[in-house]
Amino acid sequence: MATSSGPAAGDASGPAGAASPDRPFGIWTATALVVGGMIGAGIFMLPASIAPFGWTSVIGWLIAISGVLALAFALSKLSATMPEAPGAIAVTGAVLGPLPALLVGWAYWISCWAGSAGLAIAAISYLSVPVPALNATPLTGAASAIALLWLITLLNVGGARAAGRFQVATTLLKLIPLAMVLGILAWLALAGDAPLAPLPRAGTLLTGLGNVVVLALFPFLGFEVANMAAERVRDPARNIVRATMAGTAFVGLLYLVVCSGIVLIMGPGLVASDAPIALFVERFWGRGAAVLVALFASVSAIGCLNCWVLIQAEVPLGMARAGLLPPWFARVSARDVPTRVLILSSMLATALILSYASGSLGGIYLFIALLTTCTALWVYAAICVAALIRRVAVPAAAIGLAFTAWAMWGAGLEPTLLGLALTVTALPLYLLRPRQAPPLLLVRPEPLLVGPEPVPGI
Repeated sequence: MATSSGPAAGDASGPAGAASPDRPFGIWTATALVVGGMIGAGIFMLPASIAPFGWTSVIGWLIAISGVLALAFALSKLSATMPEAPGAIAVTGAVLGPLPALLVGWAYWISCWAGSAGLAIAAISYLSVPVPALNATPLTGAASAIALLWLITLLNVGGARAAGRFQVATTLLKLIPLAMVLGILAWLALAGDAPLAPLPRAGTLLTGLGNVVVLALFPFLGFEVANMAAERVRDPARNIVRATMAGTAFVGLLYLVVCSGIVLIMGPGLVASDAPIALFVERFWGRGAAVLVALFASVSAIGCLNCWVLIQAEVPLGMARAGLLPPWFARVSARDVPTRVLILSSMLATALILSYASGSLGGIYLFIALLTTCTALWVYAAICVAALIRRVAVPAAAIGLAFTAWAMWGAGLEPTLLGLALTVTALPLYLLRPRQAPPLLLVRPEPLLVGPEPVPGI
């Protein structure tokens, strides 16, 4: 997930494909934003959660990829009808009205701070490979994750410039662990020695498919990044759709190969691991390579955590400036940082980690992944409804709406109801909002583009 930056931009001057200072992103840059927006820490933890499902996970991935592509197409076409809007929340609010916009934005914010909790856990899970003391007991692991969360929060209190410099240093390192996994899988394929799990018994292939789909959806969060940066993309009506679809398809294929390869080779024994990719690399290339992968994976998670801590404060700030929340959420420090909301968000993320501190980091992460996905699903459902009302990409929007409903069912009752309960807590705040709210499309949050990519996915 991400949001756009900079002032309002009109149409690019000159030919549709020509660069302009207001719209510097062409098709390749926009596609790179989509790819970078999705690849975060989720894929590094997911194999352990999906491992029990074996070959069912392959089907789950294919369904998740298809559903996300439908959502991406509907959102891209809807955003193209309002290229002046600063993001998906504003587009949805313009169609559905201020109250749905508030609930959608609030759900988005919940997914941000819940995602921050998950990223802190993912980082500690992989850091504990070279430093086992960080996760010696469940309470130690939770305390380490909370400490990391607050270190990154303090970094962001110092201002966006410091956070942006940190992000530049952690951007490309996320690809190294995935490249090593692909290398092992290619080596096994060429050697003809890939010990895949046996096919399941007849009638059991679809067991747990709903759970797999919602888990597979989690690392896709962020596919909407090009739509969020619509005002920076040249010829957005065409390039946003192309970039979003191409980037989502590429990342989906990468996830399918990496995760399915690990799960089918390692089997259910992967479930107990808090660092499944490191365990996979260690099996074939030894402890040294596993430690190296763990370090790169932790750096990737910390870089994503830095961005999510940033955006968890910026989303309520933008909503307050749009008149959807009380002025308290719009207060900023001398460094132009919404410190109050930043601290509030990290406190909620801390409470989420502590509420499940008695379990393993992998178990905590699994529930947080479900909660984050369920709250994000309300956003995606609203986008599909808005597209149906506008009669834009109707088949894709209908498929996307059905997909989000099925994913909510697959997530289970507890995370779905908890996400809904947290979302409706915004209703009292709506009553306290300023009565003269400015038009949604005219109010933009502060710039969030830090480094070479916007806020990446989980």
